[in-house]
Amino acid sequence: MNGREIVVVTGATSGVGRAVARRFARDGAKVALLARSREGLSATAAEVEKLGGTALPLQTDVADADAVDAAAAATEEALGEIDVWVNNAMTTVFAFASDIDPSEFRRATEVTYLGTVWGTLAALRYMTPRGRGVVVQVGSALAYRGIPLQSAYCGSKHAIKGFFESVRTELMHKGSNVHVTMVQLPGLNTPQFDHCRSKMPREPRPVAPVYQPEVAADAVHWAAHARRREVFVGGSTVYTIVGNKLLPGLGDRYLARTGIDGQQSDEPVAPRDGNLTEPSVDPGAHGRFDDESRTRSVQLELTKRRPLVLTALGAAAAAVALGRRRR
Repeated sequence: MNGREIVVVTGATSGVGRAVARRFARDGAKVALLARSREGLSATAAEVEKLGGTALPLQTDVADADAVDAAAAATEEALGEIDVWVNNAMTTVFAFASDIDPSEFRRATEVTYLGTVWGTLAALRYMTPRGRGVVVQVGSALAYRGIPLQSAYCGSKHAIKGFFESVRTELMHKGSNVHVTMVQLPGLNTPQFDHCRSKMPREPRPVAPVYQPEVAADAVHWAAHARRREVFVGGSTVYTIVGNKLLPGLGDRYLARTGIDGQQSDEPVAPRDGNLTEPSVDPGAHGRFDDESRTRSVQLELTKRRPLVLTALGAAAAAVALGRRRR
């Protein structure tokens, strides 16, 4: 893909989505920005243009399939043929499952899961006939491992993973060159912990260790060009996924003991409605946790250099074997 590729980012005004839009803008990409907040879209578009990209702000609620289709059509008309579609939009409710109303579960699922479905299908309508393009699903370690207080979000991310696998195998069956990939993320310093609905007595926070959203954006950008099935970001993501496969019962007991306090700060807060139904004004990319957030993932850097790492490991193993033979 060239430096003027056409990219669509959902949830583009906040957190990972905003960081992703800026990352592609640095390549000079033309970026369609899908989100609900008019103010957030204007601010994100200005950042994209300042970094050398071209911005197309499109006020869109991704829970509305027709609106997503219209945004895809508007992108193709204004910018050209879509090369990359990034499904990132999300919302949630921080609460015990028993305290979440049916309407709240429905809304969180419609935005986070169905928004991904509508985005994927809209992208494929254009990409499949052309036989090219990439759809990136922004996932999470929580697509593999559910945790307390996050039933709405974990359920949606698990659903996205199942949908991703189905679509990927269908495209393979058809011999399509369109690529679908999923990036599994760790705890991130994004505004979701400030603007998502919460019913907890203390401020929500990400599970440590925490990474900056730019780390996630770098992974999404790389995944859009590397043609990998999945990309894991952060050692904590790998440990969570592997640990859950090997010892899920142990994970249950550990999270039952630590997961409630580990997702709340010491700061008291009243329950808030958040952005479940109404958008935040201009949330930005970062949350409140800059002081503890990591700006780099060694695990991701090793993943990006896997051929070199494997070559080095092979050479080291050969050297050890040769040394033993000589002894």
